[in-house]
Amino acid sequence: MKKTLQVVGAIIVKDGRILAVKRGENKNKAVAFKYEFPGGKIEQGETPQQALKRELLEEMNYDIEVGEEFMSVSYEYDDVIVNLHTYLCRPLSDSYTLNEHIDDKWLLPKELMSIEWAPADYDIIATLGDTVF
Repeated sequence: MKKTLQVVGAIIVKDGRILAVKRGENKNKAVAFKYEFPGGKIEQGETPQQALKRELLEEMNYDIEVGEEFMSVSYEYDDVIVNLHTYLCRPLSDSYTLNEHIDDKWLLPKELMSIEWAPADYDIIATLGDTVF
């Protein structure tokens, strides 16, 4: 039986653009060197909003305001099932440091499909592409 993970992703919107961050090498080849929304696993006793704030501070030294939930999806990888909960967010600072990722891009919603994303993110991206910020 596959393990199921509860994870959160931040859809950070600034000046009409959305932040995508690129993973480096990863044991899960399906997500290695792919873009994703910044975020991570929800720890025991955390709300999704608390997890997002913690993960972005840990991974990027980036303080955000977590807004409303945008969309949740479930995706089955070879070794794990990921339940991804995304939230619309806005930055509370102008700068960040990529501690866990190897690249970042700020994209207009219509540009989101121009890069290769982690598989779990595609349904969210399809919906975001129709959104105006």
